[in-house]
Parts: sequence; C-alpha cells; structure tokens
Amino acid sequence: MTTFIGKEVTLVGKQHQIGTMAPDFTIMAPDLSKKSLSDYTGKKVISVVPSIDTGICSAQTRRFNQDLTDMDNTVVITVSCDLPFAQARWCGAEGLESAITLSDYYDHSFGKAYGLLMQEWNLLARAVLVLDEDNTITYAEYLDNVNEHPNYEKALAAVKAL
Repeated sequence: MTTFIGKEVTLVGKQHQIGTMAPDFTIMAPDLSKKSLSDYTGKKVISVVPSIDTGICSAQTRRFNQDLTDMDNTVVITVSCDLPFAQARWCGAEGLESAITLSDYYDHSFGKAYGLLMQEWNLLARAVLVLDEDNTITYAEYLDNVNEHPNYEKALAAVKAL
C-alpha cells in the first residue's frame, strides 16, 4: 500500500524490479525538447519526486546531484510532473543549473511505464532507481509513504558499486 499525505493512493502501471531492463520513455526537458532514456549514456540514477518545489523533493534532488556530480560515467535524472518551466526555475534558484530535470506532465507516460503515477493526484510517487550502462535496474526503492525521504546511503552505495 502506498500513501500520500496520509491517504492510500492507486498506482498506475507496473513497478520494475532489480535485474529487469528499465523501459524507455519520452518526456519533456525544461527547453521543451523531448528526451528519452536512450539520450543518456553511462550509469543512471533516476530520482522520481512528486513536485520538485517541496521540501523532501527539493532535498532529494539536491542530495543526488551534489553527491554524484563528480562520479565518472554517471548521470542523475530527476523526474516529476512539474511543468518544465517550473523545473528550470527551481534549478536556477537552487544553483543547480546543470541538473537534469524531466517533466512527465503531458501524458504521464513515464509514471505509467514505471508504476509511479498516483491516479488520485496525477503526480508521481517517490522512487529511486539505479541503472547500469545497459539500463538494467540494479537498485530500486519505491517508497510506501511518498512523504518520506528515500534511503540516500543505499542508493549512493548502489551507484558506487557499479
């Protein structure tokens, strides 16, 4: 059971487990270009947040971007349903202009493909996925309570172990 602000939510789609291939996606970058998983090479951390402009989501985005900036062959992708303009504004205000933020606002195809779309809210549930260079999921944390922080240390250790 997954909850958001204390209420049970219905997640649309299938969540993926360790050892499976991450499905490709097509969602929007802040410059309104379409991006897919195949646009990014190397190891990937996909950090999924309900709204980048809230406390936990902001902390999650900042933490992964700061802790993994210097890691070779690693890209951090933050996905939310925020409008691309809001994502760009947040990155500028937080001094994370080089952070990669992608928006699933248009058709929620990412949320459906990854089992993270909260039907009642049209927002994404919180999750962290680590992919190897071949896009195989090597670490997956889908949070039961969307209003909690992910386990940063476990996710960072999973990236460093690749």
